[in-house]
Amino acid sequence: MCQMSVVLDKDGKRERIMDAVARLEVTDGGVTINALFESPITVPAAFVREIDFLDGVVVLSTTAS
Repeated sequence: MCQMSVVLDKDGKRERIMDAVARLEVTDGGVTINALFESPITVPAAFVREIDFLDGVVVLSTTAS
């Protein structure tokens, strides 16, 4: 099983949102992430900016720049 970390890019600064993410779902309202033993978190109006499979990191953003 390959679990990822999810970070949110805010004006060039990355804030870690959740580690050991097992599921990520893109919805109309944003991105919902789930870890095995934590409650799901929805990041409103977010989109996936980058996925680094080698480092195991998903970068979310809420701005298109």
